[in-house]
Formats: sequence, C-alpha cells, structure tokens
Amino acid sequence: MSDFADPGSPAPLPPATWYVLDEHLRVRWTSAAYDEQAGEVERELRKALGDSSPLLLEHAYHRADGSPSGRTFSLSAHRLDGLDDLGAGFRGLIVAVQDVTERDRTRRREAASAAVRAAVGRSLDVTVTCRQCAQALVPGFADIAVVDVVDDVLRGEEPPPAPLGRDVPLRCAAACGADTTPPRPEGEVRSTPYRTPQARCLSDLLPRLADLSDATEWLAADPAQALLIETFGARSLLTVPLTLQGAVLGLLSLYRLHGSEPYDERDITVAADLAAHAALSLDNARRYERDHTIASTVQRHLLPRRVPSPPALETAHVHVPGSNSGCWFDAIALPGARTALVVGNVAGHGIETAATMGQLRMVINALAVLDLDPDELLARLDDTVTRLAAERTEFPAADAAHHKPLTADCLYGVYDPFTRTCTLARAGNLSPLVVRPDGHTFLPDLPDGPALGAGEPVPFAAITVPLDEGSVLAFRTGAFGPEDADPSDPVRRAVAHPGRPLRDLCDAAVYALPADRDPDGAVLLLARTGILPTDHAAAVELPHDPTSPAQARTFTREHLAAWHVDETTSYATELIVSELLTNAVRYGTPPVILRLIRTDTLTCEIHDTGAAAPHLRHARTVDEGGRGLFIVSQLAARWGTRYTPSGKILWTEQPLTATVAASA
Repeated sequence: MSDFADPGSPAPLPPATWYVLDEHLRVRWTSAAYDEQAGEVERELRKALGDSSPLLLEHAYHRADGSPSGRTFSLSAHRLDGLDDLGAGFRGLIVAVQDVTERDRTRRREAASAAVRAAVGRSLDVTVTCRQCAQALVPGFADIAVVDVVDDVLRGEEPPPAPLGRDVPLRCAAACGADTTPPRPEGEVRSTPYRTPQARCLSDLLPRLADLSDATEWLAADPAQALLIETFGARSLLTVPLTLQGAVLGLLSLYRLHGSEPYDERDITVAADLAAHAALSLDNARRYERDHTIASTVQRHLLPRRVPSPPALETAHVHVPGSNSGCWFDAIALPGARTALVVGNVAGHGIETAATMGQLRMVINALAVLDLDPDELLARLDDTVTRLAAERTEFPAADAAHHKPLTADCLYGVYDPFTRTCTLARAGNLSPLVVRPDGHTFLPDLPDGPALGAGEPVPFAAITVPLDEGSVLAFRTGAFGPEDADPSDPVRRAVAHPGRPLRDLCDAAVYALPADRDPDGAVLLLARTGILPTDHAAAVELPHDPTSPAQARTFTREHLAAWHVDETTSYATELIVSELLTNAVRYGTPPVILRLIRTDTLTCEIHDTGAAAPHLRHARTVDEGGRGLFIVSQLAARWGTRYTPSGKILWTEQPLTATVAASA
C-alpha cells in the first residue's frame, strides 16, 4: 500500500490505493486522504460494499486547511470478495484514483465556448446581446462577468478605432454574478483610468491576466473596481477586448473569487475566442440598432406633429416606439365639420417599412380630400399598395426589399357631428373600440376586410355606427389592440372611463400594458365625440325656382353679420352661394338646402338630390356662360362635391380671420 502525501502538501493522491474496511487492517480513507471532504467520499465508498457494480466518483481535492488545491480526481471503486486468507466474511474495496484536473478544465473551457456560441447572437438588441454573453459565462467559466460597451455603440454609431481614447465613455451593459445582486449597476457610465489592465487592453487590443490575491498598484487608480474586488473577494481577473477589424466595441471582464481556481494562460485563448464571437454578434446588433434608429427617425418625421381637434371632436394619441416602424395615425379635417380618423400598420421593419408608411399616409390624406366613402377609399388605397409591391419586384436582387412582401392593415372612419355617426371600414384585423358615456365598451360589428396588398378578391365594406355625445372612439394598433378583444383586457379597461381627460386615458393605456406584451411599435388614437354648437351652423331649405339665389344671398348676409365675418369674406360668400344655387336650380332636383358652418373656416354647403355633378370649365372670351364654378374656385380656398345616399353636396371653404375663428 502506497504512502499518502503529507497533509500540508498540495501533491496529488497516488494513482491507485487499497482501501479496506476491516478490523484486521484498520485502514480507512479518512486516514489516507488529507481532505476536508474525505468523510463524504468515504460514505460514498461504503455504498459500494453492498453492490457488486463498480462505483465511479469525481472529487475535487481540498487541502487539510480547507483551501482548494486546484486538483480534481476520478475515483473508481470495486468490491473485493473471497479473500479467505484474511478471514471469512471479509469485504474490501480496491480504489483506483486518477488525476483528471486538466481534462476537467478543458471540459469547462469547451462548455463555456459552446454556451456563448449557443446563447449569444440570438438577439439584435445590443443590451440583450451583452446580457446573454455575461449569463452564458457565469458560473461555469467565471464567478463574475461584466460587459462594458462604448456608449455610442449602444445607439448604433460606428465604433471608434483603437487605441480607445481616455475620454471615450464606457457603459456597463451587463453585469452578472452568482449572487442575485449585480456586481455593478447596469447602465453606469464611466471612463477607464489609463493605469489599469482594462485601459491597457483597450490600447493594444491584447487580453490581460491579473492576479488579485496580492496588493496591486493599479487598483489605486480605479477605486470602483477596487471596491468590487474587495466586496466580492475576487482573486483573479481576465479582461478581453471586444473588437472587430481594429475597432473597439467594448470590454469583457471576468473575475474568479476565492474558492475558485485562478485563470491561467490557456484560459486567455478561450476567452479571446469567445470574445471574438461576442464582438461579431454585438456588431450585428449595433448595425441593426443603427438601421432601427434611422427608421425610427424617418417614421417620426413622417408622422403628424399634432392631431387636430375640431370643435365637435376632441382627440389625443400615444405612440409607443418599437422595432416596428410601420405604424401610423392621423386625424384629417374634412368639409362640413367632419373628421376622418385613421390608424394603420405596414408589416415589416426597417427604413423601407417607414418610407412605405409615409407614402400610404400621404395617399390617404389625398384621397380623404376627395370625400370618398371609407370602403371606396380603402379600395383605392389597396390599388396603391399593389402598385408599390409591384415596384419592389423591379428592385435589384441584392436589395433587401426585393424579396419582401408588402401588406398593410388600416382602419378608417369618418365622424359627422350633425348626424352623430361614424362610418367605418377596415383592411386587415384592426378593430375600433367604442366607449359609451356610461363606461360600457363594445366592438362594432365591422365586416372583415382583406389586408392591403393581400390580393384577395374580397370587397371592403363599411358600416355606420350611431354615437352618443361624449362617447370615446379608440383606434389602436399593436399591443393596444389584442386580436381576441377580451373585455377583461387591461388596456380595454383602462380607457373605459370616458369622463377622464383623453391624455390621462392615453397614459393609463400605456401603464396597463402587461409586462409580457411587447409593444414593438403601437399606436392608440382616442377621439371624444361632440356636437357642433347651434350658433355655429345655420341651414335653410330653398325653393327650386329662380328666386332661390336671391333668398340665399339674404340668408347668408344676415348670418355672416351675426357671426361678425368681415365684409370682404361676406361679399365673396354671397357670390359663391349665388353661383352654387343657380347650378342647383338649373341642374339639380329638389329639395335644395343651404347650410353655413362656422368653425376655423367658413363652409358653404348646397344639398340637392340630383346625381349630376358640376364640372369646372374654362370659358372662352366669346362664351356667354360656363364661368360660375371658375369664379367659385377663385373665391374659395377649397371646393368639391360629396355624394350621399340621397344625392350630393357641393361645398366650399374659406379662411376666417383670427378673431372670428377664435370665437368659433
């Protein structure tokens, strides 16, 4: 039987020993192995006495004083039977001990590399990528892992070239330890003192290995790191630069505490390899972040700065930015004190999606001015999306948008304060929510419509929903509008308080978003319905005969005087009304109704039941007629024709002075 090492010596155990549990020899494992865990190993070995199957253990050897020796042994135990010369019933074990320290270290290094390659690179978020890297290394390869990133890199900017300047700030993107308390606060920004291993590492882009067991001079230059080392009892530091093609993205700092093996030269090679993979993934995330920043900037400039709130409709909105840069909203003032409300979402991410969103928003604004019904407007918009999708196929094959399909969802509605109704149509799965004045919420039975650009031969359909004064319309996309439309949805409950200010309802909807529901770019547009004050509109039914223009001028002159409209605008309005009434009597059918509306503009409307629309002509010098609509177009800021189920409305708009508009 071989002699064992002295208790104070770190020498490994012999390769093979006899271990006999017998009163005759009185040889015990605890008397042979000077290890604080020897008793635990002996208890495991005793289990092999009652089983003929071999027993295999791996055991980390500790010194008698409890400090680690840095050695790992594999123990193989076999029961011995039939030793008659030692007496009947004798049972013993033969134990083979093999030093597997290097194999175990190699296995841990390979596991660390595999963990980093498996975990890092699955996200295109810079911070998440750093956190994945730190979590993959703890606790297998490090007791503490800290990832510092150049602050500009987190915003997608180009990384600076090496050597890194002393004034370039680093932000702690991830800090992970065995304890739940982070070793450093994430988000902390600091510059690295130049007399530290980290600064030297970022200067020549070479890893640094530092033994922290003895006092080191450089800790005086970095009090924050000295505090970390003292607090957690770190004994070894391995710091590796995160670089790509000579540019510095950040720094990886790995610590091992007392009770763990210190890093050695072979760990440097492994750390450099996994840092290279982490740097590549980090740069991919940075590039995506840069594209996302540009796309978000494009989207922000293409969205309306403010949503108008006409006298009969109060509006408010909230836009939660995210990776989806294709969502948009709008409120468009229409003739007759009506308002068009719209939200939409272009499928996809990136600059192309944001640009397409801007194109569709401008198309909707142009179509809305034509006074198209919501279902017809969506049909025209669908034609536009189909054309844009066809243009994508003509892009070069290397263009990322060449292979991307183009589809979009859109919800469009028009609120009329005179009828207190909202006419709605949708493309895709966006659903409006209506909150009645008593707080009851419901989803209008809006027919499904195909997504824009889907190519489905299904027509769009519109419905008209009556609304009480004080109701709230909620148009939403993304996380604000779940597809199941559950009445218990927290966002739905948050807006079910129509008496609160709309801005408060928008904030409440954001606060109510569940933590597991990623906004990923979402829009909520709220509108509280109202009616136009009685003194802001006047209407009269006129006879269908040549005397109606004169009556219309008198009616107009009296009401504009009561509204304190200036003489120039009043005179122009009388001419407009006279020309429109003449056309209605000559080409239209009764009844003929004149309506004047005073908001921030002055609107004149002529209602009749005829289907024929007037056409603007440019009369020649010798022509006796054909100048009426030309005169109207010169006097009015805008004019047009809107069709209704019972006929048509010819309308004009004129700007009012600031005093008159303010009184409205």
